[in-house]
Amino acid sequence: MKNQTKIRVRLQEFKSLSEEQQFQEFMFCLLTPQSNAQRCWQAVEEISKLKNPTKEQITNILKTKTRFHNTKAERILNAKSSFEKIQPFLVHPNTLELRDQIAKNVNGYGLKEASHFLRNIGKSENKIAILDRHILKNLHALNLISDTKINSPNRYFEVEQIYLDYAKKIKIPADELDLLWWSQENGEVFK
Repeated sequence: MKNQTKIRVRLQEFKSLSEEQQFQEFMFCLLTPQSNAQRCWQAVEEISKLKNPTKEQITNILKTKTRFHNTKAERILNAKSSFEKIQPFLVHPNTLELRDQIAKNVNGYGLKEASHFLRNIGKSENKIAILDRHILKNLHALNLISDTKINSPNRYFEVEQIYLDYAKKIKIPADELDLLWWSQENGEVFK
């Protein structure tokens, strides 16, 4: 597998993040829906340098880096309290229940964002999937799904199971396969 070592190192790095780094990943996943991942990470880095940022400062950073910058600025402004609210759940041993709690308790997170956050802090355990465009496109190209739209939680769970079964069949852990497909599309191992 191309980039296997880089991918495995990246996944190990996710498991050893400090609380501050986990919070940065939390903000990152608030920003990524319908936006460029690299630019979202740049925004997180800029916001992290500010002490008690105002909504105006956050909005000015997000304006050039994300879509829906006003809504996302509000979510980033409230991110600290949202993160504190879910922190007690992060020790939960059941990945699926943990994801559901996060998706229900964080404004701006659904199943995809909660899955992304858990993977990025090393808590996905290859039991969940981030059903982003790159995964859906690959599943469609492999004729494993006929439609790339996810329009309900049930559809999410159905496609997620197809993805997890496929990863198991080809003997590549789900988290590694996600980063592999992402790196093939974007040219780098990222988040």
